[in-house]
Amino acid sequence: MSKLIHPIAGVFATGLIAVFWLSTVLVETLGTHAQIATVKLAIPWGFLLLVPALAATGGTGFIRSRGARGGLVGRKLRRMPIIAANGAIILIPAALFFAWKADAGEFDTVFFVVQAVELLAGAVNLTLLALNMRDGLRMTRRLPMSARSR
Repeated sequence: MSKLIHPIAGVFATGLIAVFWLSTVLVETLGTHAQIATVKLAIPWGFLLLVPALAATGGTGFIRSRGARGGLVGRKLRRMPIIAANGAIILIPAALFFAWKADAGEFDTVFFVVQAVELLAGAVNLTLLALNMRDGLRMTRRLPMSARSR
């Protein structure tokens, strides 16, 4: 079952994070304050889907690793604490802060400074998740192994 759940949950979680990130970039560059507020108030509701998807991905990944700690599995495992810390320390608190600020109509300097930090942290997480996906595809032979990853 983990063989099926892991990739589906991983793609779903990564896709949600990409939607959050892209909608933020688009609305911040092209949208009105009302549209920014709508996006910022919607993202925390998306956590109701994202958190279980990330938990399913992590749990099934741990099961699938079967105790291995080297090679591609080791790389994926080393990325996970960074992804989790980024989410727990920066991304989730920032999203809640933005929802609070947007609901109050406060689009001040602090909002946009925190926004820059959040976009950077989100880009880092998307990159790390994409690398984990690539390595997972290599492990299942759906993507060719490079000389470096052997």
